[in-house]
Amino acid sequence: MNTLDIITKKRNGEELSFDEIAFLVNGYTEGSIPDYQMSAFLMAVYFRGMNHDETVALTQIMRDSGDVIDLGPIDGIKVDKHSTGGVGDKTTLIVAPIAAACGVPIAKMSGRGLGFTGGTVDKLESIPGYRTSLDKDEFMRQVNETGIAVIGQTGHITPADKKIYALRDVTATVENLSLITSSIMSKKLAAGSDAIVLDVKCGSGAFMKNEKDAGELASLMVEIGKANGKRTVAVITDMNQPLGNAVGNSLEVIEAIETLKGNGPDDITKLSIKLAAVMIYAGGKAGSIEEGEVKAAEAIKNGAALAKLRDLIGAQGGCVNVIDDYSVMPSTSNHYNVYASSDGYIKSMDAMRIGVASQHTGAGRATKEDTIDLGAGIYLNKKTGDFVKKGDIIAQVHTDKDNYSDIIAEIEDAICITNDRNDSPELIKRIYT
Repeated sequence: MNTLDIITKKRNGEELSFDEIAFLVNGYTEGSIPDYQMSAFLMAVYFRGMNHDETVALTQIMRDSGDVIDLGPIDGIKVDKHSTGGVGDKTTLIVAPIAAACGVPIAKMSGRGLGFTGGTVDKLESIPGYRTSLDKDEFMRQVNETGIAVIGQTGHITPADKKIYALRDVTATVENLSLITSSIMSKKLAAGSDAIVLDVKCGSGAFMKNEKDAGELASLMVEIGKANGKRTVAVITDMNQPLGNAVGNSLEVIEAIETLKGNGPDDITKLSIKLAAVMIYAGGKAGSIEEGEVKAAEAIKNGAALAKLRDLIGAQGGCVNVIDDYSVMPSTSNHYNVYASSDGYIKSMDAMRIGVASQHTGAGRATKEDTIDLGAGIYLNKKTGDFVKKGDIIAQVHTDKDNYSDIIAEIEDAICITNDRNDSPELIKRIYT
């Protein structure tokens, strides 16, 4: 089998066999195929696409490139949840404790953030003492004892995806349906849960800019999950403005805790209850998503979900005082206000621009090697649809960087104020089961 022949075949729009895809992916992972040839292949896929069978094959080959976790020792139906990435998306910190409080075992492996999207592991590491690395036996035991564990992804899961994604990131080949699908689903299948809930974002702050493309991605991922014996549900949600008010690691943890106390912003509360409901349903603890919503809301109201978050933090060595005392969390020395330039209604808030501005505060990474400031970020005092007067504080920048005036300008450019009222975008657009 010849690498050049495979690249040429895909460049010409022909279908590749399982063996041809395996030859290329495994060869690149092992180092026998160089970056420049894999780059050419990825660009051919970007322009020519892959059909359903090719995408399924690519997903399975990347899944099998490393360890496939066996969660059999954990009792019950294990449910995993994944978001395709967004700005201010701290839902894992909320929905995992809710679902666990309702009896769904959560054995979750999460990633770090790169670019303007935040990573769950980074958020958790802003809690003093929290350990994101557990060995296999400790991980299994914790889930059986407390019902929940959230750790970082091990280095042995889907090494093919790690290498290929790093290459996609620098060759402008990230935004391709088959490549996104295989990247996400190979990791989810390797992680070993029995059911998978996918939060597929669409809008300015997401890979998929419109609902049609998000629907195609959701449908394909659900098909692949089911084909591999996993109960899979996808929820399409809006990412045209940041989710909640907080963007940044420590700030988002605090907002997640407030949400579990019943004090969260309306959008993050609504979405978290819906996603938790789907997880409760997928985990067999509710007969319908609607019944799951009732149980999720009750878990917040009666304090069970907050107690479960406390259990999680304590079990992984974190400072449980954070639940009641936010002063233990990292913070910046300097805060800068962003003011409304005129009277009017906030017509839109460009999620991607605000996410990039948050990255510039120090809250995000431009490269995997960058060190982030866990206390940095942006807090939005106003959201789309709100009325403001000239001089009102619409956001607050938390940063110790010297370029704070540039960050303020970025936020001002991302927020459009007009005389005409514009309602917030529809948050939950569709559910694929």
